[in-house]
Amino acid sequence: MIARDRLHELMAREVADFAARNPLSEKAFGAAEHLFGRVPMTWMNKRAGGFPLYLDSARGARVTDIDGHTYRDFALGDTAAMAGHSPRATVEAVQRRFAELGGATAMLPTEDAEWVGAELTRRFGVSRWSFSLTATDANRWAIRIVRAVTGRPKILVNSYCYHGSVDESLIVTTPDGEGAAREGNVGAPCDVTLTSRVAEFNDLEGLERQLAHGDVAAVLMEPALTNIGIVLPEPGYLEGVRELTRRYGTLLINDETHTFSVGPGGATRAWGLDPDLLVIGKAIGGGIPAGAYAMSAELADRTLRRDDLDLVDMGGVGGTMAGNALSVAAMRATLESVLTDEAFTHMIDLATAYTAGVRATIERHDLPWSVTQLGARSEYRFSATPPHNGTESHEVHDEELDDYLHLFLANRGILLTPFHNMALMCPDTTSDDVQAHLDVFGEAVATLAG
Repeated sequence: MIARDRLHELMAREVADFAARNPLSEKAFGAAEHLFGRVPMTWMNKRAGGFPLYLDSARGARVTDIDGHTYRDFALGDTAAMAGHSPRATVEAVQRRFAELGGATAMLPTEDAEWVGAELTRRFGVSRWSFSLTATDANRWAIRIVRAVTGRPKILVNSYCYHGSVDESLIVTTPDGEGAAREGNVGAPCDVTLTSRVAEFNDLEGLERQLAHGDVAAVLMEPALTNIGIVLPEPGYLEGVRELTRRYGTLLINDETHTFSVGPGGATRAWGLDPDLLVIGKAIGGGIPAGAYAMSAELADRTLRRDDLDLVDMGGVGGTMAGNALSVAAMRATLESVLTDEAFTHMIDLATAYTAGVRATIERHDLPWSVTQLGARSEYRFSATPPHNGTESHEVHDEELDDYLHLFLANRGILLTPFHNMALMCPDTTSDDVQAHLDVFGEAVATLAG
């Protein structure tokens, strides 16, 4: 058990050190009077030290702030920079498209798009692709399509799932197994139970109970939960989801935006999954905004045959910037030259070493914590047993411990994903980076142990 008085004393020391180390970032934050919440996007207010670090430069697995401190970056833009910051191949492709050829947003297709679609098909197996600028939009558009082709109104998600800011996903289970709005939902357009159903991850009985209503167009799910902390599927669970969705005439959408860390074709390829639709975003653009959704050839043909659906103009699917030449060029370069099969082998090997080192530290100090790996990412949790669903994961969250570890690491040159203790490897991450984290993590744990 961590003594809270000691934790508060240690945290105060780290906050003071953070302020002393970063006067320029603190000044920039204080001067940001024309930004909502003083930041360009409100989630940047997730900060343990009282103000965010301000970016000066980034390359590969390194980030440098405006106070001149360089960090080993395991946050990697919460997956958006899984290819590393400004990978050379992506930079060259973007420069060629934007500076040499021009025409980033001409509203005309490029031949790169077919290459990207074919490569994503090779990796994930789903064969008809359409592009967006974010995975959130890709999810929204996939949801509209499944509602149209099934004639059913509701989408089923897992409690505490993550699908961006999709309205239908902001639902959690109540103690009786039904649904309620997730706490903090901003300006919901309607009661979320009108649009959504919910079941706990790893709960096939709960899933079947909800599907039996007969009104679910699709199950939208991550093959493993990620943004509430990593929750892995139990043996047979994903196969059971596929069997139940087919039995009840419900489509299955895999959101691989974060589970892409499992391998070159995400969990879908690595675990032999067979979704009807698939969504991915963030990492595939190498830092340039990009997202995509795909469907089976049969479902694509069914959709395109519907003359009552406006898929060209104002039917609710698509956007002016979606599929633009710049983001498509970035996707091609990133998939072709950066996030390759070989790169994933390197990244996963490093995450395995990271996980083993964290586990050894936890065991050495006899802490009731655990660590879970999902391909190229790893996360330590303040629970002796890894949670097996989203609600359990939410309940074991310890914000004070979370903030302390983030700040302790940041003050010593290590960045983790701000929202939880998750580390992601990129092609430029090294074994020295992993060891540096393990050394500082060991120091942090030793301070807590007294």
